[in-house]
Amino acid sequence: MTGVLEVKGAPVRGSASAFPAEVYRARMAQARTRLEARGLSALVVFAPESHYYLFGYDGGGYVFFQCAVLSVRHDEVVLLCRPPDVAQAEDTSLIDRIEVWRNAPDADPAVDLREIVVGMGLAGTRIGIELDNHGCTGATFSAVAGALDGICEHEDASDIVRSLRVVKADAELALVARAAGLADDAVRAVREAASPGVLDSVLTAAAMSAMLTGGGDVPPAGPLVNSGPRALYGRGVGGARALEDPDQIMIELSASYRRYNACIERTVLLGVPSSGQRRMHEVVSSTLRAMIDAFRPGEPLGRVDEIHRSTLDAAGFASQRYAACGYSLGATFRPSWMDAPPMIFTGNSLEMVPGMVFFPHVMLGDRRTGFAMGLGETVVVTEGAPTVLSDLGLDLIVVA
Repeated sequence: MTGVLEVKGAPVRGSASAFPAEVYRARMAQARTRLEARGLSALVVFAPESHYYLFGYDGGGYVFFQCAVLSVRHDEVVLLCRPPDVAQAEDTSLIDRIEVWRNAPDADPAVDLREIVVGMGLAGTRIGIELDNHGCTGATFSAVAGALDGICEHEDASDIVRSLRVVKADAELALVARAAGLADDAVRAVREAASPGVLDSVLTAAAMSAMLTGGGDVPPAGPLVNSGPRALYGRGVGGARALEDPDQIMIELSASYRRYNACIERTVLLGVPSSGQRRMHEVVSSTLRAMIDAFRPGEPLGRVDEIHRSTLDAAGFASQRYAACGYSLGATFRPSWMDAPPMIFTGNSLEMVPGMVFFPHVMLGDRRTGFAMGLGETVVVTEGAPTVLSDLGLDLIVVA
């Protein structure tokens, strides 16, 4: 193999994993069952979220060529990675065998993957490949497809692990709840730091400090702390801005605990709110409350956005709202805390079941007045009424 080294020794134990070994073994068994039902002999795992979910592997090497092979018929899981990732794979995962590719002029990890596939007896079979993720770029898939040509057939199987991950076990929900507490702390820190003349980057630093000193992880994106006219933006923007009096601050952030994310969105106003801002807040808060109540088991996910659209449109904000209103949350890696699909949009027929976690949010940006208003919560679907994980409430936040 081109620059491949097999790591010898006893199978790794996952001593630094978030959950006990039997949890990961059960998840791998579920994935194998779904692969077999699809007529697939193995899954080439590229998504870092799938590595984390199936094996406990917590690393960042997915920015280069990195994948694991999960076979239906063989218990052994093989990881192909670079040397900097070996120690983390050993310490955090239940992966059985690690093979290493090294940067060199003749390095070709796709060919190394082909040799692993052949060595596992998968030649002549049909296998699945995770394509829809940040670990498998177009260039990566092109190389893999070329290397596997004539060896085995393959298809996109990005949904195999993702469909397992969307419903959380109680132990996962406990980590999401820990993250939600950190998100609340971050919003409180932003509110306390907000004052005319302060750079909005100071508010971002306050949010990050609150989450990290509380024991959280660096979140996979953001935080988004946009002030003034930039509060209308749906994404973060470079460059600090000094707060004015009056001013508006849009906060949208994820707190992360053991990679599990909880999101929150709030708007902080400096000075006396205008009547237009107060009305926007009333509409946004009432809309979000109605949306949250729609997170009921057995109902289609798209119903939440139907409420979002109809309520805002009836209030005269059809041109100021977004076309979707949230997404699933889970354990994710950079560059995004959004664990989507599923997204919350009209027509999404996904049936909600207990254990699903979503971030519904209502965002209005009025370019005519320059006003923005946003609210969002992390919500858990339960057997009855949904559970909102934030303790902050939806009252308008004003810093006089």
